[in-house]
Amino acid sequence: MSLTITDVNRIARLAQLDMDDTQSAAMLDKLNGIFALAEQMQAVDTEGVAPLAHPLAAHMEVALRLREDVPTEPNKRDDYQKVAPKTEDGLYLVPKVID
Repeated sequence: MSLTITDVNRIARLAQLDMDDTQSAAMLDKLNGIFALAEQMQAVDTEGVAPLAHPLAAHMEVALRLREDVPTEPNKRDDYQKVAPKTEDGLYLVPKVID
């Protein structure tokens, strides 16, 4: 996939960026470079490669020790919701502000 100068100008307009022709051309080169890199990465055969829990795990001699995922604070949701005007199923109910 490669972009054209028209695509870059449209993206700049949508992002509300003011770019002249020189900046647009430079951005076109950068964006097409990013897409070319993504295409190269898509072309790599990853069949049989196991996913890693951490990207550095395959390169480190000692695996990283991650802390246990246990709560460190008591659950005070009920206490906090007692003062709320309206709650339901553990969620705060608020008036509709957008139609």
